[in-house]
Amino acid sequence: MTPKKRVLILCTGNSARSQMAEGLLRHDAGDKFEVESAGVKASLVRPEAIAAMAELGIDLTSHRSKNVTEFEGQPFDYVITVCDNAKETCPVFFSDAQRLHNTFEDPPAPGIGTLEERLAIFRRVRDELRGWLRSFATSNH
Repeated sequence: MTPKKRVLILCTGNSARSQMAEGLLRHDAGDKFEVESAGVKASLVRPEAIAAMAELGIDLTSHRSKNVTEFEGQPFDYVITVCDNAKETCPVFFSDAQRLHNTFEDPPAPGIGTLEERLAIFRRVRDELRGWLRSFATSNH
């Protein structure tokens, strides 16, 4: 049996995009990858991200926002950044990992627009992440 490849998904706050990406990759390809996520400035997991993922049967309620420094010194096969800020500020201590990047829209902050408007954007970003991650999983297993 081939060991699982380790993946770290980074974003600014580890509150939405990287959390959804972690849940998606773990759900869709958890037999191939051990997946973690973190942020360059940890915050909290957005309720809209939890709700959007629950629609797919993926539970993020036990997730917590983590700072990337929690993973310092750990080996990863891939470090994936899902926002430009994380790409630009990604620590160098993951030098052995293959770095991949794709920018996904930052969902609106709490209080911007209605809940339904925010959820629509979270759903779109979730679906874009899923498509990109499925392609990644297919080509990197």
